Amino acid sequence: MFPASIDEYVRPRDVAEALAALARYAPGEALLLAGGQSAMQAIKARMLRPRCIVDLQAVSELKGLTTRGGALRIGALTRYVEIAGADLPAAYAALGDAARRVGDRQVRNRGTVGGSVCWNYAAACTPAVVLGLAGNLSLAGAGGKRRTLSADDFFRGALETARRDDEILLAVEWPAAPARSGSAYRKWGQITDALPVIGICVMLSLDCADRCSAVRIGLTGLGNGAERGAAGEAALRGQVLGDDAIAAAMAALADSVDAPSDLSADAAYRQQLIRTLGAEVARSAWARARACAAAHHTRGERREND
Repeated sequence: MFPASIDEYVRPRDVAEALAALARYAPGEALLLAGGQSAMQAIKARMLRPRCIVDLQAVSELKGLTTRGGALRIGALTRYVEIAGADLPAAYAALGDAARRVGDRQVRNRGTVGGSVCWNYAAACTPAVVLGLAGNLSLAGAGGKRRTLSADDFFRGALETARRDDEILLAVEWPAAPARSGSAYRKWGQITDALPVIGICVMLSLDCADRCSAVRIGLTGLGNGAERGAAGEAALRGQVLGDDAIAAAMAALADSVDAPSDLSADAAYRQQLIRTLGAEVARSAWARARACAAAHHTRGERREND
């Protein structure tokens, strides 16, 4: 199909110009275009009928990934390919896992973190990872007013977020995580480049006794957009991790979800994927947290010997 008539195309040079373009139109009439991998398909299908397209590609302040002291900031227009090649802290390694498997090569080279997060498709990798890693989303609105929302407050169900029509997502940010932390993400689709039938992100921290002191699980593929795996989190928290503890936690998570049946998979198959894929992801996150703890211990010994 061809798009409905579009009155204006704007390519602002900075956030202030982009906000001014939004302000000229009624809510919902102007569309912010990031990588365009999802939005352009929706425009062609006339699911979206904007009067104005605000193309953000020239806004350099929305681009780039920075790490400092374990903290991480990813600009909204940062592309997956940039994240896939970045040296990320172990606590946020799940972002790299997802970026290397999102869509196909074109999507990875053109798609952006901000576009995916704001679209919050029913089955998408990035929103589940941002939720699982407890990202903080920085937004700018009318008059330059800024606010920051936690991922828990930002995601509101499939294709729904707390971003207002007059706001622009600036970046997703994370503070420095505890020293013994690791994360991982995996998806399963019918083909390599498919959307996830199930995607799971696990982030966990270990205390000095190697117990799971903190954990978050992000899920996708259940038809609700990004969502938390509360039952799995509760089952892992406080446990000395091992194969049995992880398997029990993923079984509890699988039993707790309202899994849909559709042409991709039935409910029982999705629940089984949560058990098996979830266990693999949790073991990867655990291994990264342990490696991070070992590195931290080694650095401590070196400081004592100096």
